[in-house]
Amino acid sequence: MSAGPDTTVDENRLEELITEAQTALPVELPALANRCASALGLGTALIYLVDLQQRLLIPLDEALEPLPVDHSLAGWAYRTVSPRVADADDGVIVWMPLVDGAERLGVLAVRTALLDGVRMRRSRMLAHLFAMLITSKRAYSDWLAARARTATMLLPAEMLRAFLPPHTVGSSRCVSTAVLEPAYDVAGDAFDHSVFKNVLHTMILDSMGHDLAAGLTTSVAMAAARNARRGGGDLADIVGSVDRALAQWLPDHFSTGVLCRLDAETGVLHWVNCGHPPPLLIRAERVREGALDSPPQPPIGLAGQLAPAARQVHETTLEPGDQVLLYTDGVVDARDANGAEFGLDRFTDFIIRSSSAGQRPAEVLRLLIHAVLDHHRNRLRDDATILLFEWRPQHW
Repeated sequence: MSAGPDTTVDENRLEELITEAQTALPVELPALANRCASALGLGTALIYLVDLQQRLLIPLDEALEPLPVDHSLAGWAYRTVSPRVADADDGVIVWMPLVDGAERLGVLAVRTALLDGVRMRRSRMLAHLFAMLITSKRAYSDWLAARARTATMLLPAEMLRAFLPPHTVGSSRCVSTAVLEPAYDVAGDAFDHSVFKNVLHTMILDSMGHDLAAGLTTSVAMAAARNARRGGGDLADIVGSVDRALAQWLPDHFSTGVLCRLDAETGVLHWVNCGHPPPLLIRAERVREGALDSPPQPPIGLAGQLAPAARQVHETTLEPGDQVLLYTDGVVDARDANGAEFGLDRFTDFIIRSSSAGQRPAEVLRLLIHAVLDHHRNRLRDDATILLFEWRPQHW
């Protein structure tokens, strides 16, 4: 669709705004969004970021109230990663998802008097721009971090969260997503996932204890794993590096964990299980019992004591559409007021049903962790972490 006279863009003005965006303070993003919207022939634009527990969409304009993720048009756009249009008194509001790669950040509310193909496309472009700006600026902005919180964070959680990657990473071939609770009081649990060329690395950890020392153990383990990965080490090298780091710096602490390496081109999966619940393989809407079981190995950090000279690495080949699920025991051990566990069967059934209903992996885990919290009335006795990755070749 070609633009009419009322949709002409002043490219010089737009260039000035994009240049300004590079040095704008995070607190200046709300005003900048409005100016960019105006330059694109739109009305106003409001930025909403999702909170840590993915229950609320919190406006960067501090005078406005949050919106619920589960019961609002804004939340619908966030949950489905699709735009939503609503009538307004002076035109329409377009709710655009804010997404960086595979990571959902929040939504952008674009208000415009008229909506046509041109303005819809520009609303989408504006959302892409501000998703990139938020991603780049939140790495150093305490204000953006604070806006996403709804409670006071305890020190062990603050330390641990400084090491966590985005909740979701991925490409056209694979996606990995994770959730972690309790959001403000986590200590020993953690997840990690990263992409190195065409390889997806994933890891889940559950360190001994629930205090600052547990968080320190996990933080050292994550740093050692990343150091080995970035140095070109294979999976055995990575686990060995974590073993040695914990034995050297925290000799009285250990962590259970699972580390995986997925070749996103071939589907070949390698994994090492160090004293942790085995990964689960979901294929064709069924859990393949025992598919990723392996002989027991000691927890990480016991090098020179119980750990073997070299960790045993296991291999299998995934089929297109396969999902692999890593979790800590706090997920399935969560009990309700009557002492009933959430349980592994309910856990896997929830994922299968949500996935078969067309939910994206990140939304599946958001719904699942909320179900676990609701089961336990928001008071978990132990950290609960879930990581789900999926292999989906481009031509599948």
